[in-house]
Amino acid sequence: MQIWKDRKRILGMPISFTVYSLSEDRLFVKTGLFNLRTEEILLYRIRDIGTRRTLGQRLFGVGSVQVCSSDHTRPELEVKNIRGAERVKELIHEHVEAMKLQRRMKVTEFLGDDDDHPDLFDGEDNR
Repeated sequence: MQIWKDRKRILGMPISFTVYSLSEDRLFVKTGLFNLRTEEILLYRIRDIGTRRTLGQRLFGVGSVQVCSSDHTRPELEVKNIRGAERVKELIHEHVEAMKLQRRMKVTEFLGDDDDHPDLFDGEDNR
């Protein structure tokens, strides 16, 4: 299910071939016109989120969201020149936290009571 979607904007207008989208468990970046490329980051791997708005971005009503993750292929991602960057950052943050809580619940379901195994899950992906 798609929660949010926007294009990278040039001079405030969505005329680029880069599309960002957020689902319940992943952040996607699709680029290209003839050669399409799709990359994704699993939300539970996101470690830090921030925003950046240069003077030019403020003039055109856009901003960028910077995402740092533990993903090996794409550890850093900048969602560039989108409308409502602060709102999008908060939306991503909410879903990141929900995914982390959901993954913890799944682990504890297999292990039983948390008190029996307090140190088995430390929030890191131990695969």
